[in-house]
Amino acid sequence: MKALQANRLSARPKRGVTLQEGQPRLVHSGGIRTMMMLKWGAMVLDVARRTWRRVMMLMLRPLFGSYGKGFHFDPAGEYSFQNIHVGDDVSLGRNSVLIAALSEIRIGNHVMFGPEVTIRGGNHRTDLVGRFMKSVTDAEKRPEDDRGVVIEDDVWVGTRAIILHGVTIGRGTVVSAGAVVTRSVPPYAIVVGVPARVLRFRWDVDTILTHEERLYPPEERFSREDLERWQRGDELLARRRNTGG
Repeated sequence: MKALQANRLSARPKRGVTLQEGQPRLVHSGGIRTMMMLKWGAMVLDVARRTWRRVMMLMLRPLFGSYGKGFHFDPAGEYSFQNIHVGDDVSLGRNSVLIAALSEIRIGNHVMFGPEVTIRGGNHRTDLVGRFMKSVTDAEKRPEDDRGVVIEDDVWVGTRAIILHGVTIGRGTVVSAGAVVTRSVPPYAIVVGVPARVLRFRWDVDTILTHEERLYPPEERFSREDLERWQRGDELLARRRNTGG
């Protein structure tokens, strides 16, 4: 017995002694138990957090003006619920901010947002002489001061993008992360930058027509003429910017 205890003591590394390469490292059973308890505790907290988010989403969802099937959003985000209308299969990312005072925010079907996207419908009046801007009430706003925002079907809005009032994001558009969209965007465009500009279109006109035939009924498809006009219009605008015209 004494020999066995001596072997155990000799196998235990002494304080201040560095283990040699290849020497087995012994872990105290109390340390293992502590690590397991911390791991299980973290798992329980994660399940509780996910459950809380799910319950809060179900409780808050009826506050929206309208919503379709498969609508998911972050309950910790900021929303002016009653004037936000959402279609089917929509996912709003973490910490989204969708605020409109008098106007409406309308989001179509099959739309996805990255984290921290901001949509602001409406604006403040800044033209009244002798008035603090903060003192101007919603009742004193003109129609042009409080325009809404429309996000059409099949749109992807990247992380921390900002979309301002009066903007329509066309069907099939990709808004890049960090873009600030101040004017409407044609369908199937990819927009980047501050302020946002059309970088390019996802496909050429023929490919977009094929894509639309597979997804939309005839009465909802874009015509070739419209697609060509939108793409040509943004190409001309890009040329003017590049030439300073």
